[in-house]
Amino acid sequence: MESHEPDLRAEVHDEAKVFQLQEDYRRAGLDLPTAGLLDFAVKLTLSPREMSRQDVDKLRSLGFADEDILDAVQMIGYFNYINRVLDGLGAQPEPNMRYGQRRS
Repeated sequence: MESHEPDLRAEVHDEAKVFQLQEDYRRAGLDLPTAGLLDFAVKLTLSPREMSRQDVDKLRSLGFADEDILDAVQMIGYFNYINRVLDGLGAQPEPNMRYGQRRS
């Protein structure tokens, strides 16, 4: 997330909310569709075998079109893929990132 902080800040314009989103998006007061999409991303990332048609149907009920859901799944999958590649190669986070500081 920190490598994309400039993009997040450009959208949010509120340092406290940026921090809250990074720490726990569930407590950041997001609208239902955004929170639902983030819940979907977390589940797909951490528990992919538990994904079901119900997860897709929930996104549809929140107003996402099938094309939106496909885009989201592809982006989530790509970020998971590239992070595994970097982890597998032993790449270290940039030193100024909090994540990098914790691993040091």
